[in-house]
Amino acid sequence: MTKLNHQKYDLTIIGAGISGLTAAAIAGRFGLKCCILEKEPNAGGYLAGFSKEGFHFDTAIHWLNQCNKNEMTGRIFSLIGNDSPKIKTMEKIHRFKAENHDYLLTNNPNELKDQLIADFPHEKKGIEAFFLAAQKIGAGSLKYANLFRTDESMSFFEKSAFKIKLLRFIMPLIKYVFYSGDKVPKGLSKFFKDEDLQKIYSSEKDLLSCLFPIAWAYNNGYQIPKKGGARVFIQWLSHVNKQLGNDFIFNAEVTHLEIENKICESIVFQQKGKEYHLETKHVISTNDIETLYTKILPKNTVPQKFKNKLSDAILYSSAVTVSIALDCPAEDIGIHQELINISKDGLKRDDHDSGDPMISDISVLAPSARDKSLAPEGKGLITLYIPAYINYKNNWETDKDEKGNFVRGEKYQKLKNEVAEILIQRVEKELSIDLKNHILFYDVSTPITYLRYTGNKNGSMMGARPGKENMQAGIAHHQTAIKNLILAGHWSDLGGGVPISVKAAINAVLLTLKKENKDSFKLLANYMDGKIDVNQLNNSDLLKDYDNSWVN
Repeated sequence: MTKLNHQKYDLTIIGAGISGLTAAAIAGRFGLKCCILEKEPNAGGYLAGFSKEGFHFDTAIHWLNQCNKNEMTGRIFSLIGNDSPKIKTMEKIHRFKAENHDYLLTNNPNELKDQLIADFPHEKKGIEAFFLAAQKIGAGSLKYANLFRTDESMSFFEKSAFKIKLLRFIMPLIKYVFYSGDKVPKGLSKFFKDEDLQKIYSSEKDLLSCLFPIAWAYNNGYQIPKKGGARVFIQWLSHVNKQLGNDFIFNAEVTHLEIENKICESIVFQQKGKEYHLETKHVISTNDIETLYTKILPKNTVPQKFKNKLSDAILYSSAVTVSIALDCPAEDIGIHQELINISKDGLKRDDHDSGDPMISDISVLAPSARDKSLAPEGKGLITLYIPAYINYKNNWETDKDEKGNFVRGEKYQKLKNEVAEILIQRVEKELSIDLKNHILFYDVSTPITYLRYTGNKNGSMMGARPGKENMQAGIAHHQTAIKNLILAGHWSDLGGGVPISVKAAINAVLLTLKKENKDSFKLLANYMDGKIDVNQLNNSDLLKDYDNSWVN
């Protein structure tokens, strides 16, 4: 075992995805000396993307939410620096396409409302009520944008006040929460009963999933980076961390934590066949929680009963992603800025995300239509997604080695390309476009791919789903049985995407500061609660200066 030649770190973060990088940047601004351990040779996680022959592929983001300056993600990024990547509001957002319907949601949702009323005049009253409900939800989400601090950081009285505020936000939603049904969310019947109208939302799991997208559209809540795709957030955060003096160690596979009296004294990791020992005062883990609890921590640290709950937790699916380089702009074949959701009529609810390439919903994106810098001049990018699962066709026709790792051979390569061809053919047919003749090359990612690069259980895209079962099981949490080990990433909160990841990051730092520096803890808590603004925060001598020097 080799002991690294440096001082003991204040904080070590496992994982250099957006949550880990955000946590390190915030902690660095509060003066903590951080080290970031990443098992891959580069930072980014799901947002890393990849480049090939002059094309720059995004691998995860459909769109961003809550990145405006007065919203949660925007406020968290403003805390880090005022040079964060610039965003732009999407005008064309979501196209719902099936055999018998084709509708577009824009940042003026009333356009969709008017179109639905024109096509279903007998449902006018219900359609108006549906959009009004969404508009009220959107207004409420802006009003309560400060409700993102974890109650694990609160006193008894703070928890009581927080619950009252939270209840005010939740009360208007209660009547839309309950759902049972097969083909469409049963709650839609509260608004309209025409089956052809309900089919527009046949792929949604619940009524709120139908309402929230419209609510965000009313708030201009769909954003994308102006230039460079999702990876610009990784580039920015990496730059900030380096400027603050935080260290990165790549190709570092954490094997175990050395625990004494329920305190982590050091982290042991392997790099290029050597084992290293890293001393640390605090730890934030953003990696797969089941791996952490069953393989990295000592055996009896976490009760088996809770490990069983983790094993049974309901996770987001993984995905098949087909990243396509075109010999022409995507707009030339009819693919524009909006996400296109292609669905089949007459399916059971679960069939829409079953992972079967013949029937699963397909999401179609044209990143180059959103950002011309992602493709060479005169060329374009299209990305196809379907939900997918790791157990499809004998684990994607893979074998396992003696360590239990999936071995990808010729059968695997053949299967993933067969799936890609099916998806390309479906998109051509459903959108009536000539796609295949414009393809220069394509790259296919499967759940096996996502498992390899992230370590997330079954290649899950976003961790544990919101829902009654996961809430009752207590899946989401920050504080662990180890006093100085805090969780961040998708595993510490239910839900997914960039907002949940950065929310988890700031709360993990908050809990760390509560143990490390009470004044810094109070300052950050006041900012999160909306009691002070970013200028007041930056004027505090508790924060380390950052020179806002990043350039895209």
